[in-house]
Amino acid sequence: MSDLRRTALYDAHVAAGARIVDFAGWEMPVEYAGVRAEHLAVRSACGVFDVSHMGQIEVVGRGAREFLQGTLTNDITRIGPGQAQYTLLPDDDGGVIDDLLAYALLDRFLLVVNASNVGACVDRIMGLAPGGVEVLDRSPDVAMLALQGPMWAQALEPIASPEPFALQYMEATEAYVAGVPCLVARTGYTGEPGVEIMCDAADAPVVWDALMGTPARPDPVGLGARDTLRLEMGYPLYGNELSRERSPIPAGLKWACDLTRGGFPGALRMQGEVAQGTPERLVGLMLTEKGIPRGGCPVLVDGQPVGIVTSGTLSPSLGVGVGLAYLSTEHAASGTRLSVDVRGKPKAAEVVTLPMVDSSPRKEHYP
Repeated sequence: MSDLRRTALYDAHVAAGARIVDFAGWEMPVEYAGVRAEHLAVRSACGVFDVSHMGQIEVVGRGAREFLQGTLTNDITRIGPGQAQYTLLPDDDGGVIDDLLAYALLDRFLLVVNASNVGACVDRIMGLAPGGVEVLDRSPDVAMLALQGPMWAQALEPIASPEPFALQYMEATEAYVAGVPCLVARTGYTGEPGVEIMCDAADAPVVWDALMGTPARPDPVGLGARDTLRLEMGYPLYGNELSRERSPIPAGLKWACDLTRGGFPGALRMQGEVAQGTPERLVGLMLTEKGIPRGGCPVLVDGQPVGIVTSGTLSPSLGVGVGLAYLSTEHAASGTRLSVDVRGKPKAAEVVTLPMVDSSPRKEHYP
C-alpha cells in the first residue's frame, strides 16, 4: 500500500486525465493536456492548479508579530490585516530553511510554506516561539487552489461574493466561492495575475467543480507547467536555487531581507555578504542555439567551469532553452556570452536579465 498522500482533489485530477506523479510525498498531477499547452493557457487565458500540498502554519497570540519579526527575514511590521509578504525562514547560519508567504489576518498570521519543508518549518518555528505565542500546523485541514492568468477574474466572478476583484497585488480577503468560505489572495507563483484560494479541504471539490463550470472555464494545470512558468519569471525553487548551503543574498533576494533592522538569525552573515560581495550570483541563462539546459549542467567560459545550472527547460513562451544558474560573480553580468555543457556538448548561451517573461500585475520583482 502506498504511503503517498492525496489532496481532496485527487479524484478530480484522475477524472480529468491527469498524469499523477510522486511530488514531495504527495500524488500530484504533473500534467493533463501537456505541459506546453497548459503553460500557454495560463499565459493567454487562465488555469487552475491544485497546490493543496503546500503547508499552512498559523501563528497566533500576543507577541506573534514581534516573534515573526525576529524569526523571518523581511520586515513584517510593514504589512497589516489583509496583506501578504514574501519572506524567508533562515537557519542560525543564514542558510534558507524555506521561502514562504506570510499573511497578516485580523487575528493571526498565516505562513504558506513549501510542501517538502512543512515539517522543518513547523519544528523551527515551534522551537523558537516564546510563551504566549501558539504555532499551529493547519496543513492537513486546508486546501489551496491557484487560479492564474489574465482571465482569472472572468472565471471567478460568477461564483464569488462579495467580489474580491478590487484586491491589489499581495492583498487578501475573506469571501465566498461557490458558497464556500475562503481566503482569497492576490498571490501566485506564475508571473501572471491571479489569485490563490484557500478553504477547508473537504470543500475543495465544490470550489474546483464550480470553477470548471464557469463560462471562462480555466484549464486544469499540473505541476509541470507551474515549474516552467516560475522559471520564465526567475522565481527560485527550494532545493534548486535555495538551500541551507547558501544565504538569500547570492540568490538576489536582498530585497526580501530587512538588513537595516537585522535581528533575525543569520542577519550578520547576510549583512557581511552585501558589504563584501559574494563569489557567485544567481542569473538567468538563455541558449542561443538549439538545446535544453537542465539542473546540474556545468556552465563554461573558454572551456572552464564558472558555474552550474540549477533549473532549466525549453521555454514554452520563448521557444528556446532557458535556465537559472549560479555563476561566479565576474561572469554574471547581463549579456555575458558563455556555454552550457548539455550531455557533453557545449551549447552557446548568454546571461539575461530576469524575469525572462513577465506580465504580472507588479513589475518590481527585482528591486
